[in-house]
Amino acid sequence: CSGSPLIHVNLPKRNICLVLPYSAPAPRLHVPESVLRMFKEQEEQEAPPDESEKHGGRLRTFPHERGNWATHVYMPYVAEEDFQGLLQALLCCARTYVPSLSPLPEFHISLSQVVVLRYHWIAPFVQSLKERLRSVSRFICRADQVKVYTNQTKTRTFLGLEVSSGYSKLSELVSEVDKVMEEFSLATFYKDPSFHLSLAWGLGDLSEALGGQRLQELQETVDGFEDSSSFLRIPGTEVRCKSGNKFFSFPLR
Repeated sequence: CSGSPLIHVNLPKRNICLVLPYSAPAPRLHVPESVLRMFKEQEEQEAPPDESEKHGGRLRTFPHERGNWATHVYMPYVAEEDFQGLLQALLCCARTYVPSLSPLPEFHISLSQVVVLRYHWIAPFVQSLKERLRSVSRFICRADQVKVYTNQTKTRTFLGLEVSSGYSKLSELVSEVDKVMEEFSLATFYKDPSFHLSLAWGLGDLSEALGGQRLQELQETVDGFEDSSSFLRIPGTEVRCKSGNKFFSFPLR
């Protein structure tokens, strides 16, 4: 019986040794490479260190975690040549007081805070947005009031144009977006928001440097700019959602 698994059965006046056949452990199966790669694209890659010097000194609002997708809902505005001309005039005036101001590469009116989604939430989140927004009709709003904003941590300042008409329609959009946020236990938008187009930004709290008489000068630049009443009318024809590197569009009715 030596060298093999044994079972001893004690019977009266006898000791019987049963020999069981030996079997080696089954080898571990190899996982195909195609299976290992199946879900690779579903998670964001690990982010490199937050090298703020490569982003104009900007820092993340929240730390990056693998699988977390920063998500934002907004109404886009495609700037035409006349709008770019006004932006340059405003920057020329504002840089007299804050030389470090930089123009933003694109423009929009925010309809949500930046929230964090896990990858498997994205599809149902987008579907819920689609269902909520499909009944909202198109509209026109106007953004022509110069205003200075800072983020919650006072690490960045934005020069923007606040909406002066169309507030109720934007509030309707936010109401629908907020319902989706609540479905996923995410932060809703600010109460009594100041809807606006951000135009330029700078590091730190620059609200005092751009306030008072300086703000009045900037407003006079807008009021006196040729045809500004025309190109500062913003068509509300679609809502967009950006989640990580993915973009989704929701045309309004």
